[in-house]
Amino acid sequence: MANNYTDHPELRFELNHPLMKRIVELKERNFRDKDSFDYAPVDFDDAMDSYDRVLDIVGEIGATTIADNAEGVDLEGPHHIGDRVEYASGTKRNLEAMVQAGMNGMTMPRKYDGLNFPITPYTMCAEIVAATDAGFGNIWSLQDCIETLYEFGNEDQHSRFIPRVCAGETMSMDLTEPDAGSDLQSVMLKATYSEEEGCWLLNGVKRFITNGDADIHLVLARSEEGTTDGRGLSMFIYDKRQGGVNVRRIENKLGIHGSPTCELVYKNAHAELCGERKLGLIKYVMALMNGARLGIAAQSVGISQGAYNEGLAYAKDREQFGKAIINFPAVYDMLALMKAKLDAGRALLYQCARYVDIYKALDDIARERKLDADERKEQKTYAKLADSLTPLAKGMNSEYANQNTYDGIQILGGSGFMMDYPIQRYYRDARITSIYEGTTQLQVVAAIRYVTNGSYLAQMRDFEAQPCSAEMEPLKARVKAMADKFEACTAHVKDAKDQEMHDICARHLVEMAADCIMLHLLIYNASQAPELFAKSARVYANFAESEIEKHNNFIMKMTPEQLADYRQEVPAVEDAE
Repeated sequence: MANNYTDHPELRFELNHPLMKRIVELKERNFRDKDSFDYAPVDFDDAMDSYDRVLDIVGEIGATTIADNAEGVDLEGPHHIGDRVEYASGTKRNLEAMVQAGMNGMTMPRKYDGLNFPITPYTMCAEIVAATDAGFGNIWSLQDCIETLYEFGNEDQHSRFIPRVCAGETMSMDLTEPDAGSDLQSVMLKATYSEEEGCWLLNGVKRFITNGDADIHLVLARSEEGTTDGRGLSMFIYDKRQGGVNVRRIENKLGIHGSPTCELVYKNAHAELCGERKLGLIKYVMALMNGARLGIAAQSVGISQGAYNEGLAYAKDREQFGKAIINFPAVYDMLALMKAKLDAGRALLYQCARYVDIYKALDDIARERKLDADERKEQKTYAKLADSLTPLAKGMNSEYANQNTYDGIQILGGSGFMMDYPIQRYYRDARITSIYEGTTQLQVVAAIRYVTNGSYLAQMRDFEAQPCSAEMEPLKARVKAMADKFEACTAHVKDAKDQEMHDICARHLVEMAADCIMLHLLIYNASQAPELFAKSARVYANFAESEIEKHNNFIMKMTPEQLADYRQEVPAVEDAE
């Protein structure tokens, strides 16, 4: 039987990374739950076995139930009935299968009916689901909004909302508005405290809200009258049971058809404050967005895997000129690069997820007791590493998902353009990944400070000091030379002391950093499991080298004087007489 987990041993390899020992140690707190919950692990091996078994279950559901429903969901989509959303019939079956299997609230503590899983295996589940149907992945994986509620909500809110999510209720994050897309400081949804009602009342409109008719919403709203910037925004919890929010319409989208993207009208909707006032954007949304960006990175890797699967299967079966097209260099060149990008992006994704796991587990421990000096240092180190890799993981993997689905269609040729093959759905679904939760351009904005402060270069040099297999030594020498070029390019941009030049070179510098870091991760993986990763490491080295050279040429030849050629001047329109 097909299985999206066991069919791809690369996932099990990433699951069994050495850092998981520390992650499990922190997450399980000396396995203190074993006497209170019969499903709690008793030791490290037991915990890892639990993750493996759950991934196996999700892999089977993904390759059977979700796969069987994917085409129908894409064609049917959700329905707008009155002021509500009704999922496609296949989406309902998918949700039922995941709920029956107990696949909700994975990362939440057992006392709230969760599984107390780390972020890493949960992220793998998100990838596995997206490898079959990215649209359904949006609905199911938005449950990770509960992480933000758990982190910043109070105990009463924990006890009321978390068990509901663990039981299968859905979530959404209501951030964007018609006049506030990427610029969330412009959010104007009004929050007013009603002494009479004893709660906050929300009024206004939200747009582009994924799964907008969910059971539980995290809402960004303006609580401070007279403010216009981020300091006047707070985070609220809206419970659909309270009423007051209607779906005005479901957007008609290019892809992810199973996922309802809604315009919402808030009319005196009862809500409660999550955390403290005025920290909605400054603190809480940033945490929420970082989690969402990791989720989109996982979704992107899943789409890349699905596209590669489709391209590979077709190339094996399709014959032209008397032989299978997989034997033609033009085709196997594309397939090899698709696989290399997939493996590189996945390595980056799970390196980031593991960093997130460590610092979040320490954050959680800090709620129970004071961290010692070593723990505080560890928490700070991994929080910075996670923050630096999150925009790379989201930005690069979403771009690779678009590239891999493009190449997948190219391999199928005319058939790829037809609705009869799933590759066209992957292609349409991929396009949103480089837009929502911050465009690729915004990921560059988030990442560039780690270029200029030397964080990425320091990570590269740390990787260079780590041992690798004899087979991978030549690649390590090549990536060191790439890092040297990255360092020189960074210095060139800094020396120019021109903000506009810095901004136009930012994307090139960030991509150089990402290529070097991903290649280092592939070298590590190939040293441990050459049968899985050696080919991808060598292919990605060739690709990365050419990309580094391209970016190097652009940056080293750029001067502030050239910027005039890039500016787009809009001619002034004279008033008609």
